[in-house]
Amino acid sequence: MTVHFIGAGPGAVDLLTLRARDLIAASPVCLYAGSLVPPEMIEICPPGARTIDTALMTLDEILDEMLRAHRHGLDVARLASGDPSVFSAMAEQMRRLEAEGVPYDVCPGVPAYAAAAAALGRELTVPTVAQTVTLTRIAARATPMPPEENLADLGRAGGTVVLHLAVHRIGEVVEALAPAYGGDCPAAVVAHASREHEIVLRGTLDGMPEAVREAGIERTAVIIVGDALAARHFPDSHLYSNDRCRS
Repeated sequence: MTVHFIGAGPGAVDLLTLRARDLIAASPVCLYAGSLVPPEMIEICPPGARTIDTALMTLDEILDEMLRAHRHGLDVARLASGDPSVFSAMAEQMRRLEAEGVPYDVCPGVPAYAAAAAALGRELTVPTVAQTVTLTRIAARATPMPPEENLADLGRAGGTVVLHLAVHRIGEVVEALAPAYGGDCPAAVVAHASREHEIVLRGTLDGMPEAVREAGIERTAVIIVGDALAARHFPDSHLYSNDRCRS
């Protein structure tokens, strides 16, 4: 028996990896957040599978389901939106499983920020413009951020900033990043990336709060800020340069 932590991707079923699809199809138990994972993905589960929406469950309740499956020798597909290496609460679940002696593994998925960048048709790292991507969030009503990871301080490092779990506090995001990036810095918000109801907003940092309010976006969105979003005049990458030694 194994608990499989599976990156379910940004939402589109056809963005599941082949490995993820096969693990879901072979697991008699599936735990997923119904608010983030579409019903079509759950249809991949085998006939008669026990499918459990964890959106309103506590960590203890989720672990109880995993331990129940362990006692019956049943594999568990634990779906996490995007890629489980970022903001998935996987670490605390793995810690509990290790304490109980329950085996687990991890299947990566397409991260939400990658789907957002694809929707925008932009590269987040552009030669001489941005070569660093900062993935972060804001505290809001969630777990406090480490003191040294204050958004304003992170913004001073430059590059492209990507925020998850923060669109409902877009005003605070702008306030924190504007001193370093300027209000006219290119910015975007992509909600429900890769889904049929995907929403893409492009504009400036200062203009994002109003655009988000007008679009009615309150959750399941990625905020991207940085000059890479609008870069046009930059040198070609050295990777493919005629001057690069390839011997």
